[in-house]
Amino acid sequence: MTSVAARGGLKAHQDSVRLPAPRLVQALRDLLGARLVAYIGSVKETRAVRQWADDERKPSEEVLLRLRAAYQIAALLAEKDAPAVVQAWFQGMNPQLDDLSPARVLREGNLDETGARALAAARAFASSGQ
Repeated sequence: MTSVAARGGLKAHQDSVRLPAPRLVQALRDLLGARLVAYIGSVKETRAVRQWADDERKPSEEVLLRLRAAYQIAALLAEKDAPAVVQAWFQGMNPQLDDLSPARVLREGNLDETGARALAAARAFASSGQ
């Protein structure tokens, strides 16, 4: 990984930790779209995503951790690729994740394990496009 890619990964991580929940959800929604954020956040309606972004409603702590992980990954990928590519990456089958989509892994898995696996898959994808 180049030093530029390392800094990009560091900024994505720092932003994922520092951004207040509403701003994090807004930024994630801009990158992935409301439907994908709703899926990762385990809600049925995009209205919940809008309410999180507008600070009218708060996601649970577990959901917020999943959204922070998703943001870190999406921001890392967005350093090199357009939002459409980032969205496709989140939705597509990934061989590094046992052919599951990163969105599903982040939604359903044990975040300590699957978050790290999804981040490693994202880093591999980002570095392969150089």
